[in-house]
Amino acid sequence: MSDILSAQALSALYAWYQQNKRDLPWRHTRDPYRIWISEIMLQQTRVEAVKPYYARFLQECPTVTDLAELPEERLLKLWEGLGYYSRARNLQKAARLIVERYQGEMPKTYDELRALPGIGDYTAGAIASIAYGLRVPAVDGNVLRVLARVSGSREDIALQETQNRFRLSLASIVPAWAGDFTQAMIELGATVCVPNGTPLCESCPLCEDCKARCEGLIDELPVKSAKRARRIEDRTVLLIRDGGRTALHKRPPRGLLSGLFELPNVDGFLSEAQVLDFVRKIGFDPLRIQKLEDAKHIFTHIEWHMIAYDVTVTPEFDGLDGLDGIFLVEHDDLHANYAIPSAFSAYTKYL
Repeated sequence: MSDILSAQALSALYAWYQQNKRDLPWRHTRDPYRIWISEIMLQQTRVEAVKPYYARFLQECPTVTDLAELPEERLLKLWEGLGYYSRARNLQKAARLIVERYQGEMPKTYDELRALPGIGDYTAGAIASIAYGLRVPAVDGNVLRVLARVSGSREDIALQETQNRFRLSLASIVPAWAGDFTQAMIELGATVCVPNGTPLCESCPLCEDCKARCEGLIDELPVKSAKRARRIEDRTVLLIRDGGRTALHKRPPRGLLSGLFELPNVDGFLSEAQVLDFVRKIGFDPLRIQKLEDAKHIFTHIEWHMIAYDVTVTPEFDGLDGLDGIFLVEHDDLHANYAIPSAFSAYTKYL
C-alpha cells in the first residue's frame, strides 16, 4: 500500500479542502489543548452536537490546569448528554499527568501524547499533526473508509492489523501541510466518501485515483466485519418524587455508567403493584403512580428496553438514610450539579 495517494492526488485534496472545509470552532486554533478537547468530544458524537459542549467546556476549563483541578462532579455535569463518560474521566486523568510531568504544558511529541490516558493512535496523530505540524498519520473510521476505497483494499478495516497497515502506508506520504492533510482526509470521509448512503464521487478530489470507483466496487468497499450482537436488558425506571425533590441513585464505581447518578431502576419489567412494593421497601410512602412511555437506549454492547413509572411519595422521608444508595435531591440542585446519563433522557424531561 505504499504511495497510496499520488502527488497529484495530494495536490487535488489540498485544493478541495481549502475550498470546501466546514467552518468549525476547533479549526480556528492550533492550541493543542483545545484540539485535544475537540477530538475527544468528537469520538462517536456528531459534529453539531459537540459544538455547544466544546464552547461551554472551554469557557469553564480554558487551560489544562483548570481541567486538572475541576471537581469530578462538575466535570461530569459539563459532559452530561455527551455520553461515554469514561472519555471525560480520562481527560482529567491525562490533565493531571500533564500538570505533574509537563508543568501544565501539552506534550509536544506523538509518543508522549500517545502515552496519556484516553489518547490512542488516532488522537495522538491528530493533535501532533494539527497543533504541531508533525508529519504523522491520524487514521479514524472516516480515513479508513477513504483509503480502503481509493486503494481497492478488501482487507477488513475492523481489524487492528488492517488499521496498522493503513497507518504505516499513510505515514510515508504525510505532506508538509500535515495538519490540513489530517483534517482534509477526515472531512472527505465525513462529507463526500460517506459511511451511509451513496458517496458523492463526482465531488471527490481523489476520484481519478479511486480503484473502488474505477472498478465498480463502491458498494462493496470498505469491508468491515459485523459488530457482535448487543445484549438486550429489560429495565423498569422509577421517577420517584415528593413534589420538590426527586430520588437519585449513584451507580457502582466500576462497570456501565460507573459512578454516575441515575434515576432508580431495577432489572426486568415490573407491574404497578410490584413497583409500589419496591418503593415501600426502600423507605418511601407512595401516594400515586402513573405509567410513562416506554423507551430504548443503545450502548456499545448493550441495549436497554425500558418501561417507567412516575411515583409520587409523601414528603416525610428526609433522604438522609441513603437506603439502597437512593437519596432525594432538590430540583434546582439536581439541574445544576448532577449529571444524569442520556440513557434516561426520555424521563429526565419530566424533571
